[in-house]
Parts: sequence; structure tokens; C-alpha cells
Amino acid sequence: MSALHRRLQEYLAVRRAMGFKMERHEKLLTQFTDYLAAHRTSTLTIEHALAWATLPSSSDPRWWAARLSMVRGFAVHLHALDPAHQVPPSGLIPHGSRRTVPHLYTGQEINALIRAVGQLSFPLRAGTCQTLIRLLASTGMRVGEAIRLDCEDLDDKLGVLTVRGTKFGKSRQLPLHPTTSAGLQEYLRLRDRLLPQPHTSALLLSTRGFRLRCERVWDTFHRVLGQAELTPRSPASTPRIHDLRHTFAVTTLLDWYRDRADVQAMLPRLSTYLGHADPKYTYWYLSAAPELLALAADRLDAHQEDPR
Repeated sequence: MSALHRRLQEYLAVRRAMGFKMERHEKLLTQFTDYLAAHRTSTLTIEHALAWATLPSSSDPRWWAARLSMVRGFAVHLHALDPAHQVPPSGLIPHGSRRTVPHLYTGQEINALIRAVGQLSFPLRAGTCQTLIRLLASTGMRVGEAIRLDCEDLDDKLGVLTVRGTKFGKSRQLPLHPTTSAGLQEYLRLRDRLLPQPHTSALLLSTRGFRLRCERVWDTFHRVLGQAELTPRSPASTPRIHDLRHTFAVTTLLDWYRDRADVQAMLPRLSTYLGHADPKYTYWYLSAAPELLALAADRLDAHQEDPR
């Protein structure tokens, strides 16, 4: 192991001690230190950082900027130990500040996705992908959270999922709709029949009996988009698997507004269910759908007109 690789392990340990998971950072920064080793250098320079961050040349500048941002954090750590290491300045890669507009799926589009992944080769692969999409659409879970689920996290008697090791280091319990609970039981029967002795405790299995990997899930999802005939509604709103979470949140808020529920009082419940650290992050969903904004505005107008 090179000196830079040892420094990287120290950096990751420090960040994890502060509560950060660093899974993607570890993967990408390991690639970066391998890149430096291949170029026979033990010193981090801005030139090398920029050259690595802008690979591949066909990627989106926002992805380049994200890669460089990860390197920058590592560079700050190295520079504190040895000033010979250079820290790339922030804003070195212009990428704009436009936030991705979520694609809000219709029920027909979700069903089309489920049908499309149902055509995948191997019954277990198709069943796993169908179960994953249904689970994300009905609970608003993050993809990584669903992949990390173990069989013991499902209480089939109570119809509750326990989500552990979340983005902010907290666990939470998710009451499931009866149809979601029944779907999980059906999937468990399928996987037990096709693969009775898996290599992992994971709830969702790959064809070979291992835990799913995020990059393979994303790759499969993007390949079936065409089969499901899902098209972007605008250049800034390309369908993503993470948008199933956005759709769940927006649909929940829309239902509350239509039922004239006290959304302000119930919003913390949605924040807890989604695993947000603070309700302010849940408020962002108000801007995700024009209909939701209109309902919120109508509610505000009615409140202002009420003389009580």
C-alpha cells in the first residue's frame, strides 16, 4: 500500500468518525490514488486532480465537479499534513447551479416500468427488480436503503420495515401498505424457491445470490426506460430511479391538500418517514409539482381570508 493510500484510509476514518458514510468517496478516491500511483507521483497537484476529475471526457460537467469536490476534501486533509500537496480551488470546473427537476411518475408509468423489468432475463432478476421498484414507489425509500435491507428488517406480522444505517446515521421504521407487504411475501417465496441458500442476508438478491449493487441497479433502470417508453418531459427532467422517491413525497402531499388535512402539522411525519434530518428538506417537494404549489397557494389564500 502506497503512502497516499494509507493517507486516504486515515482521511476516510476521520470523516466516518464524524458521521459521514463515505462509501462513494472511498470508491472514487481510491480510483484517484490509483491514478496518481500509475503516474508515479506521491504528491497531489491541481493538474493531476483536474485531469482525473474530467474523465471521461464525455461526462456531464456536474459529474466532473462532483469528482473534483471529493478530491478537494482529501487534498485539504493532505495539505494540513504536508504543504507540498495542492488544494484545487473551488469553482475550478464551471457546472452551473441548476437543480435537477424531478420526473414525477404517473401510475401508468410506474406500471410500465414494472412490466419492462418483468421481461428481464432470469426470473429472480426480474422479480427482484419488480419488487425494488414497487418498494421505492410505495415507501419513498432511497435506493441505497432498499439495497441494504436484510431479511430480518421485515416484520411480516406487523407489516413494518426497519431501515438501518440511513443517510444521516439514524434508523427508522416504515409501516407498509397491505399490498406492499403482500408483494414482499410473494417475492420471498419466489427467491426461496429459486435460490434457497443465498450468499447474503440481504432481502433483495442478485441472480447469483448476493446483495445488489447500486451501479448495476442504475444501469438496469436506464436500459429499461426505452422499453417502458418513458421519455423526458424536458431536458432538465430525465426520468431517474430516485424520482420514485420524489413522486411518493409529492403524491402524499397532494393527497393531504386535497383532503384538507393540516399539512403544516403532518409534514414532520413525512420527514420522519422519508428519513430527512429536518422538515425543511421536505419543503423542497412543494416546488416539484405546479399542482402542489397551486393547492398550497389556495390554502394560504383561504387562511388569509378567514376572519377568525
